[in-house]
Amino acid sequence: MENHQSASDTLFILLGAIMVLAMHAGFAFLELGTVRKKNQVNALVKILADFAVSTIAYFFVGYGIAYGVHFFQGAETLTLDHGFGLTKFFFLLTFAAAIPAIISGGIAERAKFNPQLAATFCLVGFVYPFFEGIAWNQAFGIQDWLKASFGAEFHDFAGSVVVHAMGGWLALPAVLLLGARRGRYSKDGAISAHPPSSIPFLALGAWILAVGWFGFNVMSAQTLDKISGLVAINSLMAMVGGTLAALVLGKNDPGFVHNGPLAGLVAVCAGSDVMHPMGALVTGLAAGALFVYMFTLTQNRWKIDDVLGVWPLHGLCGAWGGLACGIFGSPALGGVGGVAFLPQLLMTLLAIAVALAGSALVYGTLRATLGLRLDPEDEYNGADLSIHNITATPERESLW
Repeated sequence: MENHQSASDTLFILLGAIMVLAMHAGFAFLELGTVRKKNQVNALVKILADFAVSTIAYFFVGYGIAYGVHFFQGAETLTLDHGFGLTKFFFLLTFAAAIPAIISGGIAERAKFNPQLAATFCLVGFVYPFFEGIAWNQAFGIQDWLKASFGAEFHDFAGSVVVHAMGGWLALPAVLLLGARRGRYSKDGAISAHPPSSIPFLALGAWILAVGWFGFNVMSAQTLDKISGLVAINSLMAMVGGTLAALVLGKNDPGFVHNGPLAGLVAVCAGSDVMHPMGALVTGLAAGALFVYMFTLTQNRWKIDDVLGVWPLHGLCGAWGGLACGIFGSPALGGVGGVAFLPQLLMTLLAIAVALAGSALVYGTLRATLGLRLDPEDEYNGADLSIHNITATPERESLW
């Protein structure tokens, strides 16, 4: 029986890892559809290359920082319990690799390629696992202190704060240091829309992400005996709430409509195992509204050129999710309990502080040494031609 349970757990978490790996295709197509045609190839290559670098950084450095686990042992040892430890690494790697995939959308269309790969290694290897270890592996005794002080630890079942808020807040300094795309904002206050190049690809990316999210959330149980249908239904309700809020407040704009479900799913990750479905619905509604309002505010009034709106979508909705877990997870609102608001607030603030400091250090150093931004001519021609020497749809064949 024990052997069967181990095999079942290994398969369970492996399927989760595969579903979250598929989400990276969603990140790629969401970005591809949102950027202009001259930057579509770059979006695809960036996401894949970032995943490869993330794997190396997390395997050799980050996983050890977060969990104190390394793989410098014989394969015979690594395959104990059907290799469950390896598949658990694979699953958590797909979470870690979401960090550069999130950032990629914010800095699209004007960032240099190689410096971003260097940033990916630093963030996935050091900054992200530092906070991951605090939240999910009891590092530095912070969780113990929260429980002793407030009666509950910080709870983030599937990463509203650990993954999404961290990703969004890590992206913000990078976006600010890069500056807006050329021609986006004029000196007289005019704004150039830079509309999406392909709504169908944008929608495809959103759908792939939404489907994969049920692996992201449900499989965060990590063992088969802890699986809960509540997580699945709460994810569904939050997704629907985010969609409807974005549909109404975004006035049928397809960009908002397809990011709305993602906002709801970001926000429900933390408390998906402790909320009542009604609480998850409200969490998603609030997240969808928050995304539409803050995306419009950052782009039009503050003139922050966050191309895919990753700071509002992941940074702010992720932070809201951390707080919503402490609100709607309480028994008074139909939740399971075992959570408290103040630990959620304090750890969310800590995540934001770590992300801002880590990102400012990494991207500030890279800007001072390698540079972050494409040359004006390369940016004008587009990242596809200037970096990859081909466009997404070449219009003529070679002459030989």
